[in-house]
Amino acid sequence: MIDYKDITLENGLRLIINEDKNTELVAVNMLYKVGAKNEQENHTGFAHLFEHLMFSGSENFPQFDSLITSIGGESNAFTNNDITNFYVTVPYIYLETILHIEADRMRNLIIDEQHLSLQKKVVIEEFKQRYLNQPYGDLYKEMRELSYKYHPYKWLTIGKDISHIENATLDIVRNFYNTYYQPNNAVLSISGRVEVEKVISMVKKIFSFPSVACKQISYQNEPPQTTNREKTLYRDVPSSMIVITFPMSSRKDKEFYRFDLLSDLLSNGTSSRMYNFLVQQTHAFTAIDAVVSADDDAGLFIIMGKLAEQTDMKKGEELIWRTLKEISTEEISDREFQKVKNKNLVTSEFNNIKILDKAMNLAYYDHLDMLEYINKDRQIYDGVQKEEVVNLAKQTFFERCHNTLYYFKNQHATE
Repeated sequence: MIDYKDITLENGLRLIINEDKNTELVAVNMLYKVGAKNEQENHTGFAHLFEHLMFSGSENFPQFDSLITSIGGESNAFTNNDITNFYVTVPYIYLETILHIEADRMRNLIIDEQHLSLQKKVVIEEFKQRYLNQPYGDLYKEMRELSYKYHPYKWLTIGKDISHIENATLDIVRNFYNTYYQPNNAVLSISGRVEVEKVISMVKKIFSFPSVACKQISYQNEPPQTTNREKTLYRDVPSSMIVITFPMSSRKDKEFYRFDLLSDLLSNGTSSRMYNFLVQQTHAFTAIDAVVSADDDAGLFIIMGKLAEQTDMKKGEELIWRTLKEISTEEISDREFQKVKNKNLVTSEFNNIKILDKAMNLAYYDHLDMLEYINKDRQIYDGVQKEEVVNLAKQTFFERCHNTLYYFKNQHATE
C-alpha cells in the first residue's frame, strides 16, 4: 500500500507526494506526456532528442550534471512511445534545489545552435551504434513497421530516419519544446523524507508560472488488422530469430491484466510453457520470450525467439504455434495459474520498495489517469480467472490477424 497526496496546481501541473521517513533521501520524478507518438512522421526522434537536451543546461542552471553530482545526487531519464521521464535522487535537504532546477528546465531550457548541434551529434552517434552497427539493431524497427501501418508506434523512439535529427532546425525544436514541456502536460512526483504540506507550498511557489497554450498534433489510431502480414530479412547476426506480434489492448484496458498473465504463463521463468518446451525439452530455441508492450494506445503481444543452430525457421515456427494452440485449448491447472500470480505479486511488491520506484510509478499511474490503481492492481490481477486467459489466448492467437518477421542469419547479407 502506497500512501500519497495528489493535487493539481492552477497551471495544470499534477503533483503527487509520498512521505517515507525510512530514508535520508528524496526522489523527484518529472514525467512529460510526450513520446514518439507525438511527433510528425517527417520530424521524428524529437522526444528522444529532448531527453538529451534537458541535461545540457537551463538559464539559471547551465551545468546540470556537475551540480547534481556536487550535492551527492544521481539522475537519468528515458523516453518511450508515450512519455519522457526524468528522475533524480538526492539527500532530502536538497529537495528545494532540485525543484528549482526542474522548474528552470521546464521554463528556461537553453536551446541555441551550440547546444542543439552538440546533442544532435550525440543522438546521431547513438543511432549508429545501437541500430546500425550491431547485431539485431534493426529488429525492433522492422517489427514496428510490420505491425503498424498508421499509428506513430510504427517508428522507433530514436526516430524513423536519422536525417530527421540531422536536419532539425532551431525553430522546429523550440516549437516542440514550447508545445509539450509545459506544466499542464507534466506530472511531478516526490517520494522520500518530506513533509507533505511543506512540499505542496514549495512546489506552488516554485512552479507559479502559467502554462502556454500550444496546439498538439493529432495522430491516426491503428484500424483493426484484417490480414496476416509477414516479412523476411537476412542479416549478419549470430542466430536466426522469429518474431510474431499480435494486436492487443492498451495498458489502460482491463483486458491488459489478462494479457499480462498470459505472457507470464508462456515465458516467465524456466518452468513457463514456452521456455520449458522450446528451450529445455526440444532444444529448438536458445531463448524465447512472450511480452506485452503496455502502451497507452492499443499495443502488441510479442513473441520473440532465437533459434538454435540446428533448427530451421519453419520447424521453429511450427513449435511456437503448437504451444499457442495448447494454451488456447487446454485447461490451465490451479497450481500453474497461482504460481504465475504469485510471481506477479512478488515483482509488484519489489517494484514499490525504493523511493525512486515509488516516485516513478506514481507519476506513471497518474499519467494513465489510473492513480488509484497503484493500490488496486493486485485486486484486479487476483480477480482474473483461468477461463478468461484461455479465451483471450484463443481469440488473440487464432481468431485475429498477426504479423511474422523471419530474421535469418546470413553471414553474407546484402539487404
